[in-house]
Amino acid sequence: LLGFAAFSGSGKTTLITQLIPILKRNKLRIGLIKHSHHNFAIDKPGKDSFRFREAGADSVMLVSRQRRAIITEITGDQEPSLEQQLRHFDQTALDLVLVEGFKAVKFPKIEIHRPKFGKPLLYPEDPSIIAVASDAQLKLPEPLLLLDLNNPETIANFILNQFLGLKND
Repeated sequence: LLGFAAFSGSGKTTLITQLIPILKRNKLRIGLIKHSHHNFAIDKPGKDSFRFREAGADSVMLVSRQRRAIITEITGDQEPSLEQQLRHFDQTALDLVLVEGFKAVKFPKIEIHRPKFGKPLLYPEDPSIIAVASDAQLKLPEPLLLLDLNNPETIANFILNQFLGLKND
């Protein structure tokens, strides 16, 4: 389990979408969990799945030969926890689960930091941050590593070599 933590608009999704193909080239099976603070829909009005949910189904599973999607209505005002979501996420065929968001939860994370946005670094308050990926030179305390945000290959090598302890191909 490896997270990516940053303030909104810092480029978490962009970096992760660059990293996934590199990690896949190294034969890793990747899962991803993204936390959103917004309401969202993955089905569309008029589609069967949408109609089933609108009719009152609390959970809808769509299945084809290529993929499976489960849409589950979550009740209550409490934010979902990462621990709860991991229980619902089949990890049996995965080597690595990447997590975007859940920045307040304690688990290994790479912080993404762009000084031009004027936001503070997260690592001083979060001891679970293991590296900082930035587009600027930063002074970081040991043992934190500074990774070049503009070089996804280097970040992937860090994940493969230091985080997972693998030799990349």
